[in-house]
Amino acid sequence: MSKSLKRVRAALEGEEAEIRETGDANTAAMAASQLGVEIDQIAKSIIFRGAQSGEAVLFITAGGNQVCPDKAAALAGEALERADAGLVRAQTGFAIGGVAPIAHLSTPRAWFDPRLAEFALVWAAAGTPRHVFSLDSHRLAELSGAQISDFIV
Repeated sequence: MSKSLKRVRAALEGEEAEIRETGDANTAAMAASQLGVEIDQIAKSIIFRGAQSGEAVLFITAGGNQVCPDKAAALAGEALERADAGLVRAQTGFAIGGVAPIAHLSTPRAWFDPRLAEFALVWAAAGTPRHVFSLDSHRLAELSGAQISDFIV
């Protein structure tokens, strides 16, 4: 078991969560299809780099939604740039494609898509591109430290 998956598993200790291994699920639509859930039940972890701070900034969004760069920057209080793989790995401990919304090496400032809160259960990457976990959406917001905010296109 990878270190990343172990870290997520430890963060979920005591939670009513299920971790599953999936096949190739490179998109939210593919993950939703494999899990038999709606696309918006997939919680995507979108990482940006703060232009001034250089820090990772996390937006947890429903699978069918896209982050609005202007709204996201307003919430972050700084311009946002694309985060490269090195920054994502260094600050979250995860590789792109498997970034979990929890269990980061350095807890980023984070925001949570209100659409996710409409579902009792959501699914998110569990630290690898082939593993996901399910959790109550409100618990996911709490565990991630994310603020429920509007940042969607």
